[in-house]
Amino acid sequence: MNTQFPDDMTPIIGCEKCSTELPFEFTFAFQPIVDVNQKTIFGYEALVRGKDESSAWSILSQVNDKNRYMFDQACRVTAIRLAAALGIQSVLSINFLPNAVYEPAHCIRSTLLAANQANFPIENLMFEITESEQVYEPNHLTKIFKSYAEQGFITALDDFGAGHAGLNLLASFQPHVMKLDMELIRDIDTSPVKQIIVDALITMCIRLEVKPLAEGIETIEELNYFKSRGVSLMQGYFFSHPGFETLPEVDFSTF
Repeated sequence: MNTQFPDDMTPIIGCEKCSTELPFEFTFAFQPIVDVNQKTIFGYEALVRGKDESSAWSILSQVNDKNRYMFDQACRVTAIRLAAALGIQSVLSINFLPNAVYEPAHCIRSTLLAANQANFPIENLMFEITESEQVYEPNHLTKIFKSYAEQGFITALDDFGAGHAGLNLLASFQPHVMKLDMELIRDIDTSPVKQIIVDALITMCIRLEVKPLAEGIETIEELNYFKSRGVSLMQGYFFSHPGFETLPEVDFSTF
């Protein structure tokens, strides 16, 4: 996939912060998000990869203050174009860098244009912010989330329980989806302490009308635990490893 914007998009995103040329190329792998109750694909998360199938870190380690804005914009456009080319008709989940969005209404314009050009429904776009990434201006993050929700996007808080945003963010804005950190998921069926913590988080989600998603499911025991707690959205190696520029299949007969 070409990560450079076509000429007709330059006026849309052609501000100084987004005009830095990226010194590297990248693409995406896709991992299914499964609804275990319906036994359907809820969506796919776009995970950045090198063109040679190298890890996300091989790309993210090259992101700096000079190219952060351009990289964030290029990620969105590239993910949407590739998802459309692969025929994704469900939700497409894209991670974004909160410290790279300086003005939500302006920075989202290239995303809207890319979705329009690819005929990808706006309501099927989900934007994730990882809770483990430090956000220097929490009020700004709240502004971003509210702006995205107003545009019709699905909003998600990733890695909840891992770090910086947490309960303070939830007090000011409730995303549509909360992805529980995989460290809380691992071996939860045998950990009474994790069960107490996670059960409390699930109860909180229900009361706040936020959809919980169990991320990092690797065993049938973990799956069954969350299913017994009313959690239907799950993701992890139990269902499928990410597919490099492909949509991996899920064997629904295994659960």
